[in-house]
Amino acid sequence: MDRLSVIGLVLAVAALIGGSILKGSGISSLLSPAAFVIVLVGTVAAIFIQTPPATFSRAMRIVKWVIRPPVADLEQLIQQILQWSQIARKEGLLGLEALVEQTEDTFARKGLQMLVDGTEPEAIRSVLEVELSTKEHGDIDAAKVFEGMGIYAPTLGIIGAVLGLMAVMKNLADPSKLGAGIAAAFVATIYGIASANLFFLPMGNKLKSVIKKQVQAREILIEGFVSIANGENPRNIEAKLQGYLEKKE
Repeated sequence: MDRLSVIGLVLAVAALIGGSILKGSGISSLLSPAAFVIVLVGTVAAIFIQTPPATFSRAMRIVKWVIRPPVADLEQLIQQILQWSQIARKEGLLGLEALVEQTEDTFARKGLQMLVDGTEPEAIRSVLEVELSTKEHGDIDAAKVFEGMGIYAPTLGIIGAVLGLMAVMKNLADPSKLGAGIAAAFVATIYGIASANLFFLPMGNKLKSVIKKQVQAREILIEGFVSIANGENPRNIEAKLQGYLEKKE
């Protein structure tokens, strides 16, 4: 679990509620069904129009990465690759066959199977890089769904405020309703700006950072598989992958 993300989400809610209380508005002033419909439902509607169904579905699947990102211990991954290279050096590439079904990660399992099948090193690189590129683009597009929501929400907040002020203008003859009406009108602006800057945009950026680390891990895997296929010494493989890790960081 990513504790910083959890703390951030809690602080975001606390900042809104606490700020409203400290400013004397109270929690009730933040509750507005009309603002909710205009801003949040409207934002989702805009994203539905913009996003292909498959991308939106993917975005909903990976949103959990904000709190529980996939484990990507790169140092441990390098050690795993070195173990594979030592097995291949002692027993030959067929010695890796027993490990194929034991490997949970589908990308790593595919690479191991290609090694066992005796696939040429450049063919391994080509096939795995295509798969990596396809997955990366799909995940990035999914992360951009939340960025899109962060763009639309503030604008819809302004629309909500304008609609609220239009309702206030109809009651100019009754000054007692003006203050409450104007306050309610600006709740939509709060919904739009707060949801974008405290939730949607940070979530999109967080997902991109998680995806970047996943890509880095898979690039290390590709380099490891190609090195094993070339029959390189495990020490040389380790030096290469460690240098690659330092470069990426």
